[in-house]
Amino acid sequence: MYPGAVRVRGRVHEAGGGVYRVRLQDDREIEASLRGRLKQQRRTGSRVVIGDIVTVGSSGDAWTIESVEERSTELVRRGRGGRAPKLLAANLDKAFMVVSAKNPDATVQLIDRLLMLGEASGMQSILVINKLDAPGAPEVAAIFAPMYQTVGYEVLSVSAETGVGVELLCQRMCEGTSTLIGPSGVGKSSLLNAVDPELELRTGELSRKTQTGRHTTVSSRIISLACGGLVADTPGFGDVALWGVAPEEIAACFPEFAGPSELCRFRGCTHVHEPDCGVRAALEAGDIFDSRYQSYLTGRVEAEEAR
Repeated sequence: MYPGAVRVRGRVHEAGGGVYRVRLQDDREIEASLRGRLKQQRRTGSRVVIGDIVTVGSSGDAWTIESVEERSTELVRRGRGGRAPKLLAANLDKAFMVVSAKNPDATVQLIDRLLMLGEASGMQSILVINKLDAPGAPEVAAIFAPMYQTVGYEVLSVSAETGVGVELLCQRMCEGTSTLIGPSGVGKSSLLNAVDPELELRTGELSRKTQTGRHTTVSSRIISLACGGLVADTPGFGDVALWGVAPEEIAACFPEFAGPSELCRFRGCTHVHEPDCGVRAALEAGDIFDSRYQSYLTGRVEAEEAR
């Protein structure tokens, strides 16, 4: 331990039960509790989450989190019941939105919701289509991959089982701080094991009855990869709903709307009913996918209902 009273910076790598595991700047890891006054501060969702940059203090063997720095990004979604935010992690560079081509089958609606979450959180989003080894999976990937590449997203078609595409995924994951987001059962833990076999993360099988995944990650933590990257490992979830995004901000979650929206006659165009709407004109011209536009409309409705 450090002699005498000290104050040092670090990053929260694990949180649970009021105890926070913090990696200090010199790579030491300590356990700290939350200072009393911080417990009273209002923050988005949890007061302190994994990824937070904090200052910890100690005058002996006990460490406390004294302050939390402003977050560059927040991975936040609507919590259960829709009444409060669920903050999953902070200060992440990018998010790998993981779906499986088969078992459970990916849908455009799910992919769009995940990408909207990434856009709203301010992170770079990379779409990962897993289980390329499953029967019929290459055909599914051949539909989704060019579609979202056209929109502007990087798409990685991979198989944690056979290793196809894992090398490129590893390259992307070993740069900066990231996370894997997606429903349970799509193979997030298996992909992490494929990227870094020394992790030996627990994986699960699909429920035979529902064909949905069982939660194998039950707590949130940051994992240090052997290659140097950091990955926020969070529990899977099926309900992907935005938090704190106003209806008029939903369009910003669709990158392909940016150019056409400059041609709208009215400032603040909703792209729903106004005349001379650039976005709807692009939709009619086939420059915007109908499924993406429908996801936009759904997002606006949900944002209105959440107000």
